[in-house]
Amino acid sequence: MFAVIRTGGKQYRVHPGDKIVVEKLAGTAGDKVTLGDVLLAGEGSDFRNTDGLTVDAEIVAQAKGEKVTVFKKRRRHNYRRKKGHRQQHTILKIVSIGGEKKAAKEAAKTAAQAPNAEAPAKTPSRGKSKQTASAETAAPAEVNATPTENPAPTNEAQANPPAQSTDAPAKAAKGKPADKPTAKTPSTKNAAPAKGAAKKPPKGK
Repeated sequence: MFAVIRTGGKQYRVHPGDKIVVEKLAGTAGDKVTLGDVLLAGEGSDFRNTDGLTVDAEIVAQAKGEKVTVFKKRRRHNYRRKKGHRQQHTILKIVSIGGEKKAAKEAAKTAAQAPNAEAPAKTPSRGKSKQTASAETAAPAEVNATPTENPAPTNEAQANPPAQSTDAPAKAAKGKPADKPTAKTPSTKNAAPAKGAAKKPPKGK
């Protein structure tokens, strides 16, 4: 069985047991890797549906590619730049083809539900809740109060009557009426003469 997978922007045709060099993947030697981007799968001339199909691989080693020299030059400008680069790669070994994502998810779900089904369900104790409810709804205790000789007044007016003072009318009788100030007549000593007054005739010589 073969499959065409895509990783690192490149496509690879693989068979179980093949070793391929791909762009660097996270992990160390011995880690398991699942490749889910399967473009084509089949056996001979028969093709298989790739929905949910995965390819299982194992990391053999993390390596670097051959050194590449990058040299830049601009003539008559005294410009020279030289750099080296080694691309990082991951060597994979194809373990199997045909694993399905759905089957793996269902297996994980069943494993998670198994311990929950075995554990007995705890029922809340209802006895305590009933006792507390009955205590809260119990009738209040009766109070036997004996009446006193002088019961407390119920109204505020009865409790605090207005004080009647006997000295108020006596003080009012003793007081004398205040003398009103008399209006003062204006003085004519420095008054200006009236405009219409007749002038005296001059004396003859």
